[in-house]
Amino acid sequence: MWAIFAILSAIFAALTSILAKIGIEGVNSNLATAIRTVVIVFMAWLMVFITGNQNGIVDISKKSWIFLILSGIATGASWLCYYKALQLGEVSKVVPIDKLSIVISISLAFIFLGEQIALKTLIGCSLIVVGTFIMIF
Repeated sequence: MWAIFAILSAIFAALTSILAKIGIEGVNSNLATAIRTVVIVFMAWLMVFITGNQNGIVDISKKSWIFLILSGIATGASWLCYYKALQLGEVSKVVPIDKLSIVISISLAFIFLGEQIALKTLIGCSLIVVGTFIMIF
């Protein structure tokens, strides 16, 4: 089931780039990010209430709160930079660079979470980096 959601995530992420590039024309990138964020907040809370998970908020530990807040800050910074990059550059160049987050995430998971990196993962990450540079130059 996780693979289906991952594929849907990739499809929606691709749509995000195209829709954002069209929608951001003539709009300040920070304002565009704020509008997008309001929509996302509404959708996320709607899903919480639809699934009946709103009562779980009291069970969240202090550690989880801290890291969820830090994750939110990182997401916000990423979105602000992404929208500015989309406003200034071509989707076909911005998106591949943005997807270097795959390589960075795997590296950080190794460093901070102790996740093992298999040879095939190293090869895949190398191909992502090389592919990114081929696409942007």
